[in-house]
Amino acid sequence: MPPAVLGHAHAMANILLQTTIVDIPDDWNVGRFSLLADELARAGHEVTARNRDEATDDSVLSVLDTLDYDQLWLMAVDTGHGLSPGDAAGIMRFRERGGGVLTARDHQDLGSCLVCLGSIGQLNHFHNQNPEPHARRDDQDNPNISWPNYHSGANGEYQPVMADEPAHELLRTDRNPSGRIEWFPAHPHEGAVSAPPEYDFAQVVGRGRSTVSGRTFNLAVALDGETMADGGPAGRAVACSTFHHFADMNWDIDAGAPSFVTEAPSDEMKRDPSRLDVFKDYVRNIARWLGARAEHNANARENGDVRAPRSAALAEG
Repeated sequence: MPPAVLGHAHAMANILLQTTIVDIPDDWNVGRFSLLADELARAGHEVTARNRDEATDDSVLSVLDTLDYDQLWLMAVDTGHGLSPGDAAGIMRFRERGGGVLTARDHQDLGSCLVCLGSIGQLNHFHNQNPEPHARRDDQDNPNISWPNYHSGANGEYQPVMADEPAHELLRTDRNPSGRIEWFPAHPHEGAVSAPPEYDFAQVVGRGRSTVSGRTFNLAVALDGETMADGGPAGRAVACSTFHHFADMNWDIDAGAPSFVTEAPSDEMKRDPSRLDVFKDYVRNIARWLGARAEHNANARENGDVRAPRSAALAEG
């Protein structure tokens, strides 16, 4: 199946929305993130949505730094082997030349291929790789799912977002009196992300609270101001606790889910879609924020043998 390309001739950014699995119908294939792709296209971006190919090295990710993409939105839906060493190297080179990266994983070891992505990998904690300290099971409903898992609510439900003031610009909105996004889509078992203290370029964007244990957990961590091995500035990055913040089923419970999703959904979002409309500002904010660093890096770099991200020219056009 060829990748779907959405958007407009004068898009603000060229975004690759990709999963870490091949096209498996009864799984989290890229078609289950169609509402996210539509939202990014509606904001004016050009979106290419695709799954991983069958080859050892993915034909796009392994050479991502040579292609005309500004941002990678990587839905890490694999169980541990979703990125080859060649894919990881291509993504790292992409960040070196200023490309923006969003990653989203889930509970336990879902998406643990992310640990091979340098600093992004260090933000993500899994069951068997880079475990979080004092980890313990949170979701008690599904014995097949082990830690890390944070129960922020049922699919189809909202969870309140806690944030330090002033709110990170990714959470800003003019649709609430508070000036920030206050609700995210909920999920019964979110993964674990953190801002390591030695990373002065990492910042927690917002936090959730477990409905089971009351423990707080990070919903997203942003990287800004990181220096790569060559001394140049890295592209910005956002590591999200779960891809369910962006999945179709978590924006519209009637969109369906893979057969292995057995938890009973909530109809809260269906009854009150207004908070979802505000949350979509988060999606637009991420695309704009990732692109701003790409624009800065394109202006800062003088090395003509790499393809600079297009964000600067597109923003002016």
